[in-house]
Amino acid sequence: MNNRIVLSVVAPALCVAGLAVGQERILDMVASKVIGRYQSSSCEELWVKKSQPPTQEEQRAVQFLRNDPTARAAFLNKVAAPIANKMFECGMIP
Repeated sequence: MNNRIVLSVVAPALCVAGLAVGQERILDMVASKVIGRYQSSSCEELWVKKSQPPTQEEQRAVQFLRNDPTARAAFLNKVAAPIANKMFECGMIP
């Protein structure tokens, strides 16, 4: 999964959310936005985003997910299938 694409949506929300109460709802909302972005993006747009370096916010979001295995699992359980399907359609994964 291409972290830069996914986290372009996730980063701002996770930075604001931190470890606040209601984290599950925030992760659900962010996951829905990520899925929506994948579903509405063309393959060309995804390829362009993939080639760009991660932003500082994206790097912080990745670090947050690395440090919180529960949040990471919840997020990935929601976004993995829709993202993998789109990536497959776009030839980004075999």
